[in-house]
Amino acid sequence: MLVNISYNRPAISDKINNEVGKPFTLFERVKLKGTGSPKLHITSTSIDIHNLLILDNNANVCNVEMRNNGIIVMFRSILETYALVIPYYKLNLYKGKSEEYSIYKDHHFIKVKADKPGIHKFFKKILDYKSDNAPTQVEDL
Repeated sequence: MLVNISYNRPAISDKINNEVGKPFTLFERVKLKGTGSPKLHITSTSIDIHNLLILDNNANVCNVEMRNNGIIVMFRSILETYALVIPYYKLNLYKGKSEEYSIYKDHHFIKVKADKPGIHKFFKKILDYKSDNAPTQVEDL
């Protein structure tokens, strides 16, 4: 779900909370050693996100926020803030090149440059949290 989150609209906040859960509490954030990513430079995107990013001449950057049931990828275009809301069951995370991660949800994707060790650690944290909190699979029984 790609939504504009620039304004405080309770209906949109409720949709996001239903999709990926409420934000972590302070205690949970400390326990996880942070739930937000460093600044990520976008290398390529799907066409609908690309059409939003080319509206201004600023650097294309985003950040990722972890939630209980998914992640939120946030980026800015002009003076608006947009969020790509991805529940864990629809999240596909690939490491194509050695310094690039691809975040996929259905037909949306964002590829980000990972040139610092902190970025690699954050994406590993997402994958570990996703696998630890996934529902039990039939093969596991």
